[in-house]
Order: sequence, then C-alpha cells, then structure tokens
Amino acid sequence: MTRPVAPIKPSWPRWARRGLMETIATALIAIGFLMLFQPFALSFYTYSFITMLAGTVMFIIVSKFPE
Repeated sequence: MTRPVAPIKPSWPRWARRGLMETIATALIAIGFLMLFQPFALSFYTYSFITMLAGTVMFIIVSKFPE
C-alpha cells in the first residue's frame, strides 16, 4: 500500500517569482528609455538614467529567482 504524497508547496510567494518581476524590470528599463528620448520635460530626462539603472539592477537580481 502506498502513502499519499502531499503536494509540494512553493517556498516563494507568487508575486516574487521570476516571470512577473522580470516583466516589471523590463518595463522599468523601457520607461527609462522613453524618458531619455522624449522632448517635453526636463525632469523626465533628468531621472531617465536612474530609472534605467534601477530596472537593470532589478533584472539582474530577479534573474536569480526561481521560476
């Protein structure tokens, strides 16, 4: 007679998995790129590098998360 196997509970919450967080990081990089090349507001241009840098660092960190 076999024992029933309990379902494996993932150790990471759903919001902290790689798929969603990589999408958010990629969106941050894209927003920073658009902020860099827009001709309307100087404040967007000023913070574009910081936004792209934050997205890049987030992508590097999140790429180590489990699927």
